[in-house]
Amino acid sequence: MSCSQYTNLSGYKFVSLSHLTEIKALLLNLCKKNHIKGTILVAPEGINVNISGAADHVKALLDSFAEISWLEGLSLKKTFSDYVPFNRMLVRLKKEIIAFDQKGIDPKSNPAPYIEPEELKKWYDQNKDFIILDTRNDYEVKIGTFKNALNPDLKTFKKFTETLQSLPPEARELPVVTFCTGGVRCEKAAPFLKKEGFKKVYQLDGGIINYFQKVGKEHYEGDCFVFDKRVAITPDCKPNGMVQCYRCRSPLTDQERQSQYYKPNISCPNCINRVAS
Repeated sequence: MSCSQYTNLSGYKFVSLSHLTEIKALLLNLCKKNHIKGTILVAPEGINVNISGAADHVKALLDSFAEISWLEGLSLKKTFSDYVPFNRMLVRLKKEIIAFDQKGIDPKSNPAPYIEPEELKKWYDQNKDFIILDTRNDYEVKIGTFKNALNPDLKTFKKFTETLQSLPPEARELPVVTFCTGGVRCEKAAPFLKKEGFKKVYQLDGGIINYFQKVGKEHYEGDCFVFDKRVAITPDCKPNGMVQCYRCRSPLTDQERQSQYYKPNISCPNCINRVAS
């Protein structure tokens, strides 16, 4: 079976939306009509898409998307797999497409500057003095991250605002590059840093996945966690075969899967204490 049989799409757009119930019904109908599975988040601030389907079904859906004016400019990154990594199709209404709960952050009108993957690679190649900041959760960083990246050890993205104290003093003067899986978290993290007085803040355009597709694995160590049944993808954007704990969502190493505390669909070494209590 060809590994390109199914197309996985991920992306987002910040755009002011109203009549969300009608939008939900429209998107759900289009996706089900075209046999698409995955999750789409819709909020007053925009849309966040993670879906999958057969190539011809995905093309038909994108043709329908092209007829919806407010979806113009929605950039969707493609990866491929030999199975659909979602069980069903969901369209969910949210307060934010990425929960941050901070007033005064508006990615639509005041985004932080983007840095392209090729330029970030050049900075690494030239040993430029800069700080690279991982905005993902701790269990994602466990799978892989950029060389010398600062890891704030986040349990949830909402806690990102608490990381300022852990950043080195020079971070307020040096270039700071924020990154995440596909870019959406940095749309809020980077402007927040600007608002807090950091002078040279950038966000990696398209996140790790775009970096993989434009540059490959140079200066990146490990694989990349994704929010579907693939669990993680390699720098060539293929599933790496990793298993995830059903209960706590932590991706599991081979050693953790051999632990006496790993019980499929019940627990793993990372959450056994919570199960026991």
